Amino acid sequence: MANKAEMMTGADIFINSLLAEGVEHIFGYPGGVVLHIYDSMFKQNKLQHILVRHEQGAIHAADGYARSTGKPGVALVTSGPGMTNAVTGIATAYMDSIPMVIITGQVPTSLIGNDAFQEVDSVGISRPCTKHNFLVRDVKDLATTIKKAFYIATTGRPGPVVVDIPKDITADRTIFDYPETIEIRSYKPITGGDIGYIKQAADMILGAKRPVIYSGGGVVSGNASQYLTELTQLLNYPITQTLMGLGTYPATDRQFIGMLGMHGTYEANMTMHDCDVLIAIGARFDDRITGELEKFCPYAKVVHMDIDPASISKNVKVDVPVIGSVEHTLQDLIKIIREGCARPDFDAIASWWQQIEEWRATNCLHYDHDSEFIKPQDVLEKLYKLTNGDAFVTTDVGQHQMFAAQFYKFDRPRRWITSGGLGTMGFGLPAAMGVQMAHPDETVVCVTGEGSIQMCIQELSTCKQFDLPIKIINLNNRYLGMVRQWQELFYDRRYSHTYMEALPDFMKLADSYGHVGIKVEKPADVEAALKEGLALKDRLVFMDFIIDQGEMVYPMVAAGKGHHEMLSRDGGLS
Repeated sequence: MANKAEMMTGADIFINSLLAEGVEHIFGYPGGVVLHIYDSMFKQNKLQHILVRHEQGAIHAADGYARSTGKPGVALVTSGPGMTNAVTGIATAYMDSIPMVIITGQVPTSLIGNDAFQEVDSVGISRPCTKHNFLVRDVKDLATTIKKAFYIATTGRPGPVVVDIPKDITADRTIFDYPETIEIRSYKPITGGDIGYIKQAADMILGAKRPVIYSGGGVVSGNASQYLTELTQLLNYPITQTLMGLGTYPATDRQFIGMLGMHGTYEANMTMHDCDVLIAIGARFDDRITGELEKFCPYAKVVHMDIDPASISKNVKVDVPVIGSVEHTLQDLIKIIREGCARPDFDAIASWWQQIEEWRATNCLHYDHDSEFIKPQDVLEKLYKLTNGDAFVTTDVGQHQMFAAQFYKFDRPRRWITSGGLGTMGFGLPAAMGVQMAHPDETVVCVTGEGSIQMCIQELSTCKQFDLPIKIINLNNRYLGMVRQWQELFYDRRYSHTYMEALPDFMKLADSYGHVGIKVEKPADVEAALKEGLALKDRLVFMDFIIDQGEMVYPMVAAGKGHHEMLSRDGGLS
């Protein structure tokens, strides 16, 4: 790291600021206004730059890196189309509260507002989908601004922060002085929760007869999995998790009743609907969870623990709000319960479990194991078995994402990497790159579909350049599967523009990028193909599974229905 008293360019200040933050990897794509930064990067060897093939790929890769490590992801793009190409990735991270710092180049300050070549209003464009953003107008402010960006991105409810740097700022010189700490008058993130509300929460929780714990991605970002598990097992209460929360409680444990929501399990959704006390932890009651709001948890008192005050009673009225970091509030709650005299009503809880086991006995995730076609569920079950449930799994968005959530059991947090809030097709492959860069010796699997994979498929080139041995599981049904499912169920089978014609030969495509391609068309060949692909530890393997075109994801809560009103495979549920 440079001497703090040294005079240096803005570009050198930027690089040294990243090193001061402990950044090891940056994902990016060069362009005219960031060339001073790239020149500075060339002169050092501590910060590794990963050259992607599209700016969207850079942001998703930094996102995957952040989700799998808990450290902020960092990306660098140029102005104009570089910045606009990055917006989808920024919005993806914003919706899922992922800590990231994105550096966007800007035209020189004297040209801002003049419609200069490759100029866009980066601050204005990114304002709706960032936690905060900055435009640096003086090189003297650059180091402090970078410090603020990392502080804002990683504290409170995490999120992406954009720093827009004009080209002349990267050429100007000043003394490098990187602050060790930062204080922002208008930004005071909350940590510990109000102990009075936590005591109220404890009383309500212990008085429950039909309780359920509902946890989300806030437990992941809050690094609170250990305390969530301790609380759940202390109480012997059922627990369900959102798509973003999977892995924060062991999926193989008896108390886990599956994911809830639109494609959640029957037992999870029915438990939610009939509960009398709902304990929401690090979750935001989004529409994919609640279904029709007027029908959501009609008998329940609600305890909501979350770091974001804006999430409290935003969608669902809360009876006891606990605002603070999930890690600290869970520790306080556990201490109060352990030290107090009150205990759960064990007889009522036993009766509640009996009801839940009856719902669980419906086996709502069953499918045809004897089909002549490859079933996507079978691929995921076999993948889980062969990886011992220990892989990092990224996904794109669609049916394959839901099948992965349902059939790959995560016992640890940060192994499940998926786009939840924005639902971004194209996320899976570049996110897997970020995960693999962060965990070079781990198995990283990208579960995708033939529609999603083509949105960022150029990143196969990046994977080759950096020797990233990702395993791609392409569940290929030649349709935009989830859209087709809705068309079949709600549009009288009018499959308007969802059939994927003119698909490439994915084996040849993988080979053309220097990777291994495997095509699988028979159910009997699924396990052998997975074994073959997983055994190639040092190669990217693209496994193209030709699956049943008509397979659908069940259970399903249709739009406008309550979360207890589910469609099932055989019509035998709600």
